Amino acid sequence: MLFERAPSFVGRLRAVPAGDRLNRAEEIALAMPEAEQIELLNAHPRIGAAPATVSAHSYREQGYDRDQGTADLQARLDRLNDEYEARNGFRFVTFVNRRPKAQVLEELRERIERPREEELRRAAHELVAIARDRWRRADA
Repeated sequence: MLFERAPSFVGRLRAVPAGDRLNRAEEIALAMPEAEQIELLNAHPRIGAAPATVSAHSYREQGYDRDQGTADLQARLDRLNDEYEARNGFRFVTFVNRRPKAQVLEELRERIERPREEELRRAAHELVAIARDRWRRADA
């Protein structure tokens, strides 16, 4: 699944010719009402979510098949996720691209201070980057 459980967004994508969907996905996401943008972002699994709760794609992307650090690192990631979500009202989304959790933690720490509107746009961009990577890997 390229986009995780986001029916409003997927419905909009279906209205676009199949060959243009990924090319137009970010444009479509950013043009949706904010509530639908948030639905799209919150449908994506939380960074560091329990392995049993994520899709097979996310399981590999977030590195659950590799050593990802300590319980302390996970606790810091959980705390920063909570802060980010409380500040912005939506989930932190980044293209992990098989990076270690420690590196993702640093990005989250930096992005937590950015303006909400900037983060909403950035998260949509990251979500589409994830989908493009999934498509590329499925096609390979």
